[in-house]
Amino acid sequence: MEKLQLKAVTRGEESPKKVRDSGQLPAVVYGNKQEPKNLQVAQNEFEKALRKAGESTIIELSLDDGSIKNVLIHDLQRDPVTHQPIHADFLEVNMSEKLTANVILEFVGEPLAVKALGGTLMKQIDTIEVECLPDDLPHAIEVDISALKTFEDSILVSQISLPKGVVVLTDPQELVVKVSPPRDVEAEMAKEVGDISQVEGIKEDPKPEEEPAA
Repeated sequence: MEKLQLKAVTRGEESPKKVRDSGQLPAVVYGNKQEPKNLQVAQNEFEKALRKAGESTIIELSLDDGSIKNVLIHDLQRDPVTHQPIHADFLEVNMSEKLTANVILEFVGEPLAVKALGGTLMKQIDTIEVECLPDDLPHAIEVDISALKTFEDSILVSQISLPKGVVVLTDPQELVVKVSPPRDVEAEMAKEVGDISQVEGIKEDPKPEEEPAA
């Protein structure tokens, strides 16, 4: 399992805005029966780690007191306009205890039903929940979609190959991905016209009767 490193220092009484203005990201670390601790990490270094780790890779968080904590990025707040991270929660994990996490699905291969039949790939879910020891936690799980050869084919959670030591908690019968047939636009338009013609009660207003000549 890839393990990343990130340095953090104890955060003082400065406001979160002041911390961010200095190029640092306000953060907190908690879990593993420890008291929460306010921290700050370099914004650019955190974003590099986030791109590599996501929320399902263990990060070695080095604190300024000399301690090292194995953590996951448990929660991340972003600016609603810029989408830049503005606060991070680190969850410390016990490396000898199993944990649960959502792991990203990476779709690989090219379905014949898309390449040859012109279908559209329909991804129903892009993460699954798993349980494992921290050292066994994968950054992502590959799903081979080249097996989708017809529009009747599909892949369920139970058909995903899992790394050793990883147990899936998501419903095994949940649909992961399938291929939908191409739309027949002309047939749909014809059907819509036919449906309209069958609607009852749509009649032209009768012409008013002419008054008899006096």
